[in-house]
Amino acid sequence: MALGVLPPAEKSSPGETECLDSSSTQEVEPPLRSYLLLSMFSCLCPAYPVNIVALVFSLMSRSSYYNGDYDGSLRLGKNALYVAMASIIIGLLIIAIICVLHFMPMYH
Repeated sequence: MALGVLPPAEKSSPGETECLDSSSTQEVEPPLRSYLLLSMFSCLCPAYPVNIVALVFSLMSRSSYYNGDYDGSLRLGKNALYVAMASIIIGLLIIAIICVLHFMPMYH
């Protein structure tokens, strides 16, 4: 091949625009699923060690996503979802038990 001669696939005229498939040239980012709002909502429940773990998982998921580790972000996001849901269920059970004990009549 001589200097200054481009291969046929790389030649294009100045007025011609090439239509490239964006999926073949760039990696498509999956949507961010860190469940940060759910984790923050679970912090209102009285299951404190569990809901703080959910918040940490959610923040780690966001950090992994922005660093380009999409598989790790997905895994940590699922962990954040499961721990946040467990925290909400545990918190509701604690509230129900406290309400039952508080409003139960005491017989002496």
